[in-house]
Amino acid sequence: MNQIKRIGIMGGTFNPIHQGHLLLAEQAREYCELDEVLFIPSGNSYMKDSSEILDGEIRIFMTAAAIEDNPSFTLSTMEMEREGATYTCDTIQDLREKEPFAQYYFIMGADSLFSMESWKDPGEIFKNCILVAAARDSRDTFSLTEKATELQAKYQARIIILPERKIDISSSEVRSRIREGKSVRYMIPDKVIDYISSNHLYCGG
Repeated sequence: MNQIKRIGIMGGTFNPIHQGHLLLAEQAREYCELDEVLFIPSGNSYMKDSSEILDGEIRIFMTAAAIEDNPSFTLSTMEMEREGATYTCDTIQDLREKEPFAQYYFIMGADSLFSMESWKDPGEIFKNCILVAAARDSRDTFSLTEKATELQAKYQARIIILPERKIDISSSEVRSRIREGKSVRYMIPDKVIDYISSNHLYCGG
């Protein structure tokens, strides 16, 4: 009997991708014994202001450059290829249709777990995958555990809380530092820094 494949899903605008994304994905891969982690840059996100989000092809290039050295990380452009707004529930359903016997693990930060009930069809997400949420500190872990218990009771959600991690980086912070001419070394991969610098990205307004 073949072993069930475990696939992690790492979604986001990746505007730009940073070391926090990569660390979270690697921590989830190891902790949950995942066979693969799919990095899926979002297309037209209905939850974010599109005026600040760079063109999809640029974000795809940066993501590919950031993960190319990890054989367990794979780039998927499926959300870019979908017309209209992109929804997590649809992405997971599409993945399940392609590999129906795989077990999917949706990897997220603490903030996402707290806001999930405002997403489209959260019940479908809970039904089709296991959630893997990252805590930043002990206080975060306590709050996440409470929220996980609530979601488990309401939706029969399956939720894994990762051990605390100490790196806390946001894409908005990275963009702000670039606009201010400050260093982002060690916050994002060197290949991504080189690409941003040579193409003068995030420098305006």
